[in-house]
Amino acid sequence: MDELLAEPGREPLNPRRGDIVEGIVVHWSGSALIVDVGAKSEGIVHFEEMRSLTDTEREALKTGDPVHVFVTDSESEGGSLELSIDRARGEQGWHELQRRFDENEVFDARVTGSNKGGLLVNVEGVNAFVPLSQIVEITGDRDQAIAQLTEYEGRSLRFKVIEINRRRNRVILSERAAVQEWRAEQKDRLLEELQEGEIRSGRITSIRSFGVFVDLGGADGLAHLSELSWERDVDPEAMFSIGQTIDVYITKIDKESKKIGLSVRRASPEQWDEVVAKFEVGDIVPSVVTKLVTFGAFARLEGPVEGLVHVSELADRRITHPREVVLENDIIPAKIVRIERDRHRLGLSLRQARTDAERLGWIFNQDGGIVRLPDEVAERFSIEQEAAPIAPPEPEPTPEQPRSADEAQPEAAAEPVRAVSAMQEALERAGVTEQDFGGNR
Repeated sequence: MDELLAEPGREPLNPRRGDIVEGIVVHWSGSALIVDVGAKSEGIVHFEEMRSLTDTEREALKTGDPVHVFVTDSESEGGSLELSIDRARGEQGWHELQRRFDENEVFDARVTGSNKGGLLVNVEGVNAFVPLSQIVEITGDRDQAIAQLTEYEGRSLRFKVIEINRRRNRVILSERAAVQEWRAEQKDRLLEELQEGEIRSGRITSIRSFGVFVDLGGADGLAHLSELSWERDVDPEAMFSIGQTIDVYITKIDKESKKIGLSVRRASPEQWDEVVAKFEVGDIVPSVVTKLVTFGAFARLEGPVEGLVHVSELADRRITHPREVVLENDIIPAKIVRIERDRHRLGLSLRQARTDAERLGWIFNQDGGIVRLPDEVAERFSIEQEAAPIAPPEPEPTPEQPRSADEAQPEAAAEPVRAVSAMQEALERAGVTEQDFGGNR
């Protein structure tokens, strides 16, 4: 210090309480920091006045490092200045937080503690608060939520300033708003980056009765219940857990609605091959109609896998929409006309199955729709249907009814003629001629 003061033109500073000055680290004991701020005496920063520094930042401090400090007391009992890194950072932090609030900026900050209302965060030396309602992964009732808060201490999270009031010393942060904005940006990026047909790895964020939502790195896609497995009647909650990492197949990308369709089962095509191995082209398989589209009907086979019955393969007549022949959840006999193992597709036909299906007990109406299932098929799908109608017995022959005299007369008149003819034939066989009777017949 004497050497510094002896330098030409170097006058000792006289910092006052509230000043923010730049100093040089002279000594760091692990519990207090000695800083030269160019005054007649050195200043001291106690450990509790540097809590805004991370453990890594404190451990990295060494002699000769520059540091900004806030003068909290210029006339301490020991004659040294009382300094604070936290307060210095705080003054600068207020300006920085105001800028981030004005510019709607998302940033990362470390959680320093918690209370019953939420999380405590120090941002550039300013103490800020995150209410329970603004924390993303807090679940359960209030008591359960409060119990989870301690798990956040020391973690770095993404935040956004949603309220700032310097006069009231109040800063409110939101993790939820920050995550929503960040995810919106990531979703736009992903929608441009993703390609239908590719396989991606993602993390399950939500499990519902109709499917699971999977985070692909900033944007969620939905794998519908029908796309979770090649097997039928699966339970999403039994198959998956939140946070689980799985591979998914991108089935559809809708940039206008910003929706991403996913398939878990198509990400494992070898399972499809195993299921389809028991089928051959020409087989007639009972199938459930799962979806109607203008160009045909999708039907799910046993196993199950789905195939397409093209609109031209529904009936022998021309139709404008599949609903003229079938409806969703109808059970139909589908003939396998094509197996595309490389594209995991099945081509089916109801029209071509009709003749063979009728022999198996299926009954069709005149429009080509199904009227009745074979009993074994109805039992397999737990379908109740009325008993098959019993064919009426063949009528027994009725006794000949007596005829009126008018009806019997023509036939009676013909009897003598038939008798004479028979006698004539007998005489001719015996060699008797007309001359033997004197030429008289």
